[in-house]
This record gives sequence, C-alpha cells and structure tokens, in this order.
Amino acid sequence: MSAAGPFGSRAARLGLAAAVVIALSLVLDRWAFDALFYPPVHEKDWGRFLRSIGSLVFWVPLATAVWLEGRARGAPRPRQAWMLVLAPIAAGLGAEILKLLLRRERPSLHAGEWVFRSFAESPFSTSALGLPSSHVMVAFGGAAVLARMFPQTAPVAYLLAAGCGLTRVLSHGHFLSDVVVGAVAGWAVGAWLWHRFGRNRTPG
Repeated sequence: MSAAGPFGSRAARLGLAAAVVIALSLVLDRWAFDALFYPPVHEKDWGRFLRSIGSLVFWVPLATAVWLEGRARGAPRPRQAWMLVLAPIAAGLGAEILKLLLRRERPSLHAGEWVFRSFAESPFSTSALGLPSSHVMVAFGGAAVLARMFPQTAPVAYLLAAGCGLTRVLSHGHFLSDVVVGAVAGWAVGAWLWHRFGRNRTPG
C-alpha cells in the first residue's frame, strides 16, 4: 500500500466525521440560541479567561515560556515553540477569509435567525459576520499544535479551546455552528502546519 493510502483514508474519515458534526450543529442552532444564554459570561473571571484562549494574549506568552524552557534544555522546542503563535495567527486569518465567503451574520442581530449578507454590501468587511468564530478558530489552531508538541496536554488544550467556544455561544456572539465550524477549521489549520513544519524539525 502506498504511503498516501493510509493518510488519504484517515483524512477521508476525519472529513466525514467533521461533516456530520457540522450538519448536526446546524440543526441545533436554534435550540442552542434559545437554551444556552448567559449574558454575564464575560463579566466572570472564568468567562474572560476562556475567551482569551481565542486570542494571541494567551498564545504569545505561552509560546514564549515554551521557547525559554526549550532553549534552556537544548531541546528542539525553541524552533517548534513559535508554531504556538504561527498556528493561531494563520487560523485567525483563515477565519476572516471564511467570513467574507460565507457571510452569515451574528445571531444577536436577528433574534437567532440565519441572515446572510449580500456580497454587494460591505464586500470586504467582516464586521458583524459570525461564521466561523474567529476566537474559536484561533483557540483550536493553537490547541492542535500544543497537543502535538506535548501529547499529554491534549485533553486540557482541547477542553480550554471548547470552553472558549462555549463562551461565544453563551453570550449570543455566535451560533453553535459558528463555533463548530471554527473548531474544525482551526484544528485543521494547526494540524496541517504541525505536519508540514513542526513535527520533523529536530536538530540533525
């Protein structure tokens, strides 16, 4: 069997699973909007912290700490550590591009109804567009790299990223499907960048 065979098969399975989860989230959007609402979420310490997982405010200090630890030990991680910044940045940029293409507005603007902005209206502005969630894409882009750099951290990394997504739903800043699409796309960005640039970058 060729080297591409197993990889292609795994990618197909992951793609199918992602499609099913996204489809389910689309079905549940209205329920989530009605049932999951906690306006003071961003006034709570835990809410502010979880939301910060979706920003460079979290990932830059973490990458710096990993870089310093790796440099002190002479490990390959000084070079890999900056993947913890590159992946969130790439995921965030990807989110902005997807918003311009998908053009669904935020749920709070239309009482939980799906409304898509015309391409003729503000064609290059992502203001008030919500699909996918930029915070969640950033969070899962970073988590995908962290989980590969330190495999034992994977449960914590992904739970924190999921918590970021929960705050976006609880605040009515995003539909559930905005969060799920952001999680899938962010994970894909982080996993691809690690596969391409991170995992084999060790000293010769």
